[in-house]
Amino acid sequence: NPYAGLVSRLRAAWLSGKTRPVEYRVAQLEALGRFLEEKQQDILEATALDMRKPSFEAYFSEILLCKNELNNTLNNLSHWMKDEHVEKNLVTQLDSAFIRKDPYGVVLIIAPWNYPIHLFFVPLIGAIAAGNCVIVKPSETTKNIERLVAEALPCYLDNDCFAVVTAGVEETTKLLENKFDYIFFTGSPSVGRIIMTAAAQHLTPVTLELGGKNPCYVSDTCEVHNVARRVAWGRFFNAGQTCVAPDYVLCSVEMQDKLMPALREAITEFYGPNPQESPDFARIVGDKQFQRVRALLSSGRVAIGGQTDEQERYVAPTVLADVQPSDPAMQEEIFGPILPIVVVSSMDEAIDFINARPPPLVLYVFSCDSKVVKEVLERTSSGGFCGNDVLMHVTLTSLPFGGIGNSGLGKYHSRFTFDTFTHHRGCLHRNMGLEAINALRYPPYNQQKLGLLTAAFEIKRKGMCTLL
Repeated sequence: NPYAGLVSRLRAAWLSGKTRPVEYRVAQLEALGRFLEEKQQDILEATALDMRKPSFEAYFSEILLCKNELNNTLNNLSHWMKDEHVEKNLVTQLDSAFIRKDPYGVVLIIAPWNYPIHLFFVPLIGAIAAGNCVIVKPSETTKNIERLVAEALPCYLDNDCFAVVTAGVEETTKLLENKFDYIFFTGSPSVGRIIMTAAAQHLTPVTLELGGKNPCYVSDTCEVHNVARRVAWGRFFNAGQTCVAPDYVLCSVEMQDKLMPALREAITEFYGPNPQESPDFARIVGDKQFQRVRALLSSGRVAIGGQTDEQERYVAPTVLADVQPSDPAMQEEIFGPILPIVVVSSMDEAIDFINARPPPLVLYVFSCDSKVVKEVLERTSSGGFCGNDVLMHVTLTSLPFGGIGNSGLGKYHSRFTFDTFTHHRGCLHRNMGLEAINALRYPPYNQQKLGLLTAAFEIKRKGMCTLL
């Protein structure tokens, strides 16, 4: 196996205990910060070359949010690493019971192409903070970012403990044959199943950050122009190539009629009369992805946009009206600048529509009536939830991010990333004396011992009393 030597080298470094001291972890995290600072212009240029990502979007999503994760981790790492002392029963009152925060060991992170720095760095920050050795594989689809991190990042990190691997499908398959102590994957559900199958051969735990069709229910009571601007921004940010973008709108036919001119107005406001000429609108990442997205335009009727340019891999900001559940755009995650609108007659029908499909990565709802927002939240399941806006929940380091069911397994962001890459080791350190207390549990058994043992170990429900 071409990667066996690399994995063995990192495992030897981990077993040496090199990554465990807080000072070492902080030094490596600060090195990541220097990379983001010193290579900022290179990152902006590489994302522009790979998918013509506007520098505003690239700075916000690829650099600023990564710096926030990094600084929040550095601000709190010493606290997160501390042993967590826990409650004890009567028998162990004089002992020490605690949770030790241990690193897993040698972990593998496989990053996607749509946010090639953000989705590469955020799990890496947590893995380093938790004290692991790490192999990171950037996406081969975004060639310029792949080249940048492969060439530059090793100049900042300790090469005994951290490595960047460039690999296509065949090489990644070989990489997955090695035993890792944890695997973190971001990508599609179909590839997620392959990752989980490979991990199962070594009983390796996984986090799978997958995608899905994120519903956006718009009730009849809302500020239509505000909804249109927020939804258009979230759908067309990064040319729609965002796993948490609103994938389709559910609304009444009356709301569809109100939304359409408001969406057209928002698109013109954001990108001008010809979005193809706008410096603020990205392109589809590759030819294969372009062909797939363009084919979805056959769904419903094109109410706004619909223009394409194969040479530029350009798909205009597009809204599809009167889309049927059986249409192609409703069979897969869109991952492009296309917004289908599906008509429903009521909130109940919208909820039934959502619940009839796999749980999405995030669910959005817009309404001026907070009862509507709360009811949709209570009666549905999704990885995340955001009321009256889109994407913004991802900006909070205090919230966990992750899917459920078909949209993923596990969670991360800030403290949650540290916990993901940490084995929470339950520990009890007992006193060598006081053997008389332990005698209650030893044979020969009798009813008196059982009664005393029960009194010492039993947990009673609060509010319950015992009648003597």
